[in-house]
Amino acid sequence: QLGSAGKEGGPLSQDATGVALPADVAEMVRKGEVGSLIGACGVTNFNAFQRIAMNEARVKIPLMVGHDMIHGVMTQAPIPLALACAWDEKTWQDCGRLIAVESPAKGCNWTFTPMVDMCRDPRWGRIAEGPGQDPYLGARMGAAMVKGIQSKAGVMPVASCLKHFAAYGGAEAGRDYNTVEMSESTFRNVYLPPFKAGVEAGALTVMPAFNTLNGAPCSVTKWLLTDILRDHLAFKGFTISDWCGVSECELDHHGMAETHAGLVDLAMDAGMDQDMMAGLYRKELVQLVKDGKVPMAQVDRSVRNILRVKNALGLWENPYIDEAKLASQI
Repeated sequence: QLGSAGKEGGPLSQDATGVALPADVAEMVRKGEVGSLIGACGVTNFNAFQRIAMNEARVKIPLMVGHDMIHGVMTQAPIPLALACAWDEKTWQDCGRLIAVESPAKGCNWTFTPMVDMCRDPRWGRIAEGPGQDPYLGARMGAAMVKGIQSKAGVMPVASCLKHFAAYGGAEAGRDYNTVEMSESTFRNVYLPPFKAGVEAGALTVMPAFNTLNGAPCSVTKWLLTDILRDHLAFKGFTISDWCGVSECELDHHGMAETHAGLVDLAMDAGMDQDMMAGLYRKELVQLVKDGKVPMAQVDRSVRNILRVKNALGLWENPYIDEAKLASQI
């Protein structure tokens, strides 16, 4: 996944309709080197990038464009911590539905929402983005938000993303990105239920967390991303790292691998389908497959997971945002 803004002050490239796009991003889309973009890019740019993907790339696979829409897009709801206090599933689902209606107006069809991290330490800086400390309440709120976001209420279906898998809110001393140490009982009974409910509600994507869980980085841990998420929770969508989440597992951070190629090998084996922003898959994966270190079956698995989500969104039938319908609906 690549940022949609391109390099600051970089050259522009015009598509067939004269829309000016960041040349570096447009070229990567044209070469089929990215499957999604991050950052609200506007309706005109969304459609222009999509035309390149659908008409000029070797493989005609439509793009997804994701962005954080934590508690609304144009219509702002209370922060999730306050929304949880409403104890009202209809309100939560309506908030998700508004995100579904308004996200296309920003040039997005994917939102990195809801955040269902449990947190029992108010010092944690991201506590405002989640439903608080109670796993039952968090599970009900997260599931309702997923249903609202994926209600297909807008001019283009929008995918939700459960984050951050898992136990991100259990950071020691409430310090963001800090290590997390907990018993398996606490993990399964407090931190896992909201994700289970979100998966059962149909969440199409999941974002693994930055943190380590009992010494293992969530981004490259097979027990978490395959044994728990895929096998235990029966998740069928695709996983995407947090911002440079795979590259931050390098030796001087978590000691998992000495090279970027080694990290890609670990991440693919663990079940990380998409690499956000770091570009490690784009740079390293081809050679790893050629060298026989990453089996083609792993690549096929991740590609299949991503294509399944894009198909569920109906992107081949409806790849563009209808600006006339959008204006009427907004």
